[in-house]
Amino acid sequence: MSAGSRRLTSSSRDSLHVGVIGASECDAELARLAEEVGRGIAQAGAVLVCGGMGGVMEAACRGAKQAGGLTVGILPGPDRAGANACVDVAIASGIGEARNLAIIRTADVLIAVGGSYGTLSEIGFALRMGKRVVGLKTWDIEGIVKTVSPAAALRLATAAD
Repeated sequence: MSAGSRRLTSSSRDSLHVGVIGASECDAELARLAEEVGRGIAQAGAVLVCGGMGGVMEAACRGAKQAGGLTVGILPGPDRAGANACVDVAIASGIGEARNLAIIRTADVLIAVGGSYGTLSEIGFALRMGKRVVGLKTWDIEGIVKTVSPAAALRLATAAD
């Protein structure tokens, strides 16, 4: 094994998986919030799961990587090369937006940061599946646990039921 590489163990599989969902394009404020969320996920020892693209997803992955975390990107296209540079495990689904279901199924809990219609679909699927969705500057719909800061979102997402 080369220097700097990491061996995944069964503990990664057994760790809390936190999905970060949000738009593939975002402003600087949402990027800052997402990066802080990603950093907190890594510091909590959880695995970050996202769509692996830009915007909120890339910012969250960047924060997780800065804190030494593991990031998984489930991509819509057929090529792993489409992942942002901060994704450790890129999964090329080749199923387009249907990959949103794979993200939701993989995550134990989700944090929505901002978002557009794709994020709304992920929120809907997650709530239908009985998953906790914590919202940070996102859609205002029943079922989302709304927060005002990344720290509060992380507390809610990592709290044991």
